Amino acid sequence: MMKTILVFGATGTLGAYVSVHFHKLGYRVLAVGHRKSDNGFFADYNIPYYSVDISKAEDFKKLPAEGINLVAHFAGALPASMRGYDGSLYIDTVIKGTYNILEFMRMNHIPKIIFPQSLFDVSYLFGSKIPIPADSEMKAPMDGDHAMYVIAKIAAVQMIEHYYKVHGIKRFILRLSRVYVYHPNPYTFTNGEKVMVSDRFFMQRAESGEPIVIWGDPERLLETCCVEDFLQIVEKCAESRLDGGLYNIGSGGSTLDERIHAIVDVFSDPDNKPVVTYDPDKRSAMQFVLDISKTKSELGYEPRYSWKDYCKWFMNERRLQRFAKLWGTEEDYK
Repeated sequence: MMKTILVFGATGTLGAYVSVHFHKLGYRVLAVGHRKSDNGFFADYNIPYYSVDISKAEDFKKLPAEGINLVAHFAGALPASMRGYDGSLYIDTVIKGTYNILEFMRMNHIPKIIFPQSLFDVSYLFGSKIPIPADSEMKAPMDGDHAMYVIAKIAAVQMIEHYYKVHGIKRFILRLSRVYVYHPNPYTFTNGEKVMVSDRFFMQRAESGEPIVIWGDPERLLETCCVEDFLQIVEKCAESRLDGGLYNIGSGGSTLDERIHAIVDVFSDPDNKPVVTYDPDKRSAMQFVLDISKTKSELGYEPRYSWKDYCKWFMNERRLQRFAKLWGTEEDYK
């Protein structure tokens, strides 16, 4: 019998990739997003799209309730997409929205949820090359633009754990390092201010042959997870017979030096390669790496994409423009 997955946040970066991936696996996919229109994107895959505000319980009446096997909940406000600051959005979408989703699942006997946790719940362990265990204590930072977001995510995870204990809803919590995808928008927000994503900046420099300077310690270790490896993990969560738990998402990391030279190799013209130099007196990147041994042992995960593999995948994905109808093109973000 065909399984049905209900994807919340389906118009977002990860939710869209999850929706298309499970459609290709043969699942019946129900796509849910906050946007009023998906511009007909999901109809191209014969996937129904529902516009739902998850902070409003009455909106869930729009959704079908029968025969759903699992929920992938990737909806909610993000610091990376928030111009300025409005902490109430985290309360509404992450805490209240998750509660409404859990209630919908309870009432309709949906047995499993997949939910992303913020990496910053273990930010107190950053700064080392020692892999951070999956079952490390969750602690929110008390300052910075991620504080209220992480507080809300921890509350949501605890709610999910409560529904597991009381109602038996299996839960697969995925602690996300940054999942590397292709999106036509090269910008993000830091402390509410618009900035270019660092990888996209270096890609642009490589393509134009302009010099690249590596700041600080080039051996700083940074976690890496290509979206294809992320989708492998989500698929394994969907198929798992376990009750779940909290799993780290990563691949073992790569150094800043490795990342920059891979970008140069993949994105630059062989006849116009940028010169890479070092400035050790500049501030070093914050390093961290996640321990993925639990993800491997319990889910059978094996990373397939190195950082250089991701760069090659990015080039191909940018050429294909699979999500242009949903997100536009790079010209729309200039």
